[in-house]
Amino acid sequence: MTPRTRTDWAVQRRYWGLTAAGAALALTATLSGCGGSGGSGDVTLRLVAADYGNSAANSSKKYWAALVKGFEASHPGIKVEVSVYSWKDVDREVAGMVKRGEAPDIAQIGSYADYAKAGKLYRADEMLNITAQANFLPRLADAGSVDRTQYGLPFVASTRLLFYNKKFFAQAGLAAPRTWDDIRDDATVLKQRGVTYPFALPLGPEESQAETMMWLLSGGGGYIDDTGSYEIDSAENVRTFDWLKTNLVDKGLVGPVAPGKLDRGKAFAAFTRGEVGMLNGHPTLMQEAEKKGVSVGMVPLPGVGGPTKGSMGVADWIMGFKQRGHRVQLATFFDYLFTDKNVIDFADEYGLLPVTDSASAAMETDPRYKPLRKFLAALPNAEFYPYGKTSWARASESIKENIGRAVEPNGSPESVLGRIARQSAAAEHAG
Repeated sequence: MTPRTRTDWAVQRRYWGLTAAGAALALTATLSGCGGSGGSGDVTLRLVAADYGNSAANSSKKYWAALVKGFEASHPGIKVEVSVYSWKDVDREVAGMVKRGEAPDIAQIGSYADYAKAGKLYRADEMLNITAQANFLPRLADAGSVDRTQYGLPFVASTRLLFYNKKFFAQAGLAAPRTWDDIRDDATVLKQRGVTYPFALPLGPEESQAETMMWLLSGGGGYIDDTGSYEIDSAENVRTFDWLKTNLVDKGLVGPVAPGKLDRGKAFAAFTRGEVGMLNGHPTLMQEAEKKGVSVGMVPLPGVGGPTKGSMGVADWIMGFKQRGHRVQLATFFDYLFTDKNVIDFADEYGLLPVTDSASAAMETDPRYKPLRKFLAALPNAEFYPYGKTSWARASESIKENIGRAVEPNGSPESVLGRIARQSAAAEHAG
């Protein structure tokens, strides 16, 4: 496959826009008629969602209850039943429903590609009018696509920056890091001053695919090449992990817990306790740290010769299943869900980022969201996981299972990345 230029993609997106516009006209005609695919009378949409809260006090159930109350009041004839599950369970619960032939109408979960490949989902242009579809940030719309057709609607997003403890840096007379060498040199000083984790490097199984991707991007590599094929063991990626092992891990600059045993949650908790000098973080960590009195500095991910031009982005998805045939009602619900107020309310509640151009613009100009502006600025050029590959789930598991070994005392980055690459390629071939 020939790599595409920006111009190629722009032309292709204009083509998609024309195609989507035609679909939107057809959808508008359907919406203006009586009844719909669900027949006449009341229709109940079944929605399954993930819980972003960590207690009953901030459970996502509250958000959905308020949203559904407002929706039902303004859309008589459509009811919405919401089931909220923890992130540990929600993907498995939806998979079980689909397997039993009891797919929900709507699922807000972490992945969509398997269901899209199996023909179980509506296309985005079957559920959204052209204005709503075009309002998604382009990178997110692309990340929600399989074979250049969008099925996954981005629900919420986040980007990553390098966090540092401003108090530690001020006391040591250090400037914010811009390069990898700055990270190494600053971590050396912080270790000498007794900081427990000069640089926290969580390569444990909780979310090491994210930490890995951030480092690969800052080293000029990534998970896939311009053709969409895995390049996990590329020369750039091997050099990145060689540098990490030699300059941070082998020098004892990553703290008392081996990176392969350190999960993200434990690293973040240590940062909020004032035990970490530097680590890669997201907006929620910023809020939690400042609540605990930790003064947080944030800069773009340092690279080999300067700040990395792009950031890593993460998105969660919402999708519509075909099984129950409620396409018209889904379209009505999504039109309500993706209003700026509803998008911003959810993002604000959990310290995350909106997924639409209009909501992002509203947050950027609102002084209440000034702390998020660096994250918002990084979102349009963020690189995302290869969500559209059905093999990504297995590739991600391989990364979580193996990557910590790459920086062990006797570890070989080339060997470990090669193993992950082979397992990912096998998953792609099987798919």
